[in-house]
Amino acid sequence: MVNRISEGAEAFIYGIRILGIDAVVKYRAAKRYRIAEMDKRIRSDRTKKEARIMTAALEAGVNVPSVLFVDEYDICMSRIDGSGLNALAASKTIAKSIFRKLGVCAGRLHNAGIAHGDYTPANVMMDSSGEPWIIDFGLSEMTGSMEDKALDLLLMKRSINTMQFRAFADGYKAQGKDAAGVMKRLGEIEKRGRYQTRTLLAEDDPAD
Repeated sequence: MVNRISEGAEAFIYGIRILGIDAVVKYRAAKRYRIAEMDKRIRSDRTKKEARIMTAALEAGVNVPSVLFVDEYDICMSRIDGSGLNALAASKTIAKSIFRKLGVCAGRLHNAGIAHGDYTPANVMMDSSGEPWIIDFGLSEMTGSMEDKALDLLLMKRSINTMQFRAFADGYKAQGKDAAGVMKRLGEIEKRGRYQTRTLLAEDDPAD
């Protein structure tokens, strides 16, 4: 039996049962606005890349779904029994230790040269034992860029409160090999953002 779990901008997520195992299939749907041959190549390349990065993340010691098999436009992976961190945050207070663990996971990903690309609570599942699992590597890249890694931290920082981010940063600093450099780059990105905001406000000021 196949049932659709969710639909995103790029893919459909289906729940299936295969060989007695509960699994999930991520299917990249065709985009009619793209030239057909280009669309096929893009979808196939992104599917293969995501599967490779998920496997690398698992080998780096991060809780991610296991890739069971990969087809041209599909990734079949193990299903995580649990709830999304966003849903839990809306219903009760989340322990700071969870965010420290998310910082550790980010450090391990970055140590392995992986930038998640959308590292927010929306892409974290909590299992029944309270352990976080990182999902949706559709925007991920293999990279050594400090900027890409700092953007992962910025996305998380903008999605949680100050106390939670402190716990996250503690975990990241304890695990990330280049944590000091990435945190410094995070500060630089935030300064750039504030400068750009002030510049835009000044340009719109009718007194000028």
